[in-house]
Amino acid sequence: MKILVVDDHPLIREALQQALCGLEGDVKVIDAGTPEEATRAARAHPELDLVLLDLSLGDASGFEVLSSLREEFPALPVVVLSAVGDRETILKTLDVGAMGFISKNSSSKVLLGALRLVLSGGVYLPPEVLEQRSGGAPLPAAPSGERWQNALATLDLTERQLQVLKLVIQGKPNKIIARELNVAEGTVKIHVTAILKALNVGNRTQAILALGKLGLEI
Repeated sequence: MKILVVDDHPLIREALQQALCGLEGDVKVIDAGTPEEATRAARAHPELDLVLLDLSLGDASGFEVLSSLREEFPALPVVVLSAVGDRETILKTLDVGAMGFISKNSSSKVLLGALRLVLSGGVYLPPEVLEQRSGGAPLPAAPSGERWQNALATLDLTERQLQVLKLVIQGKPNKIIARELNVAEGTVKIHVTAILKALNVGNRTQAILALGKLGLEI
């Protein structure tokens, strides 16, 4: 397993490298201190499994770095690590395409658990974000695939819309979804609009939160 750690503080990169040894199996950590180094590393290691990105990189905007990585490497999961943990910041990272948000105040146990969830195809949200959404119940960690089929009746989605929904949850932009499903980008936009309407939400982040009410895997 290869993980790219992007942080402009050498001591933090070193500490994260030690913490990531707690993941099962052989873990190789590649580090980068700038957006340029991060991009070069991702290009040099196409087999990367995950990127752990600090949202504060000196003069660089972490959101811009996140957006750039998701655009160039759409299949590569990016998890944001940040000392700023307000709800607006957390949800914005998901809107840009992050597969998770981890506070720097979190323990190593929380860090490793969050990364395991993302590596298994899920999306990690801090408990405080989940507690603030309507409905009160936390999002499930790993419901069965059968629930996706049941969602067809619950949400009145077509098979194609369900395919789009799964890719939306992975943080993929419309252009990449269109490429993977071999459809026009305009068609994807129509499907996304229908999905948001079915979930009664206004954007992708709200869609991820709303899925918890239905017990669906994210």
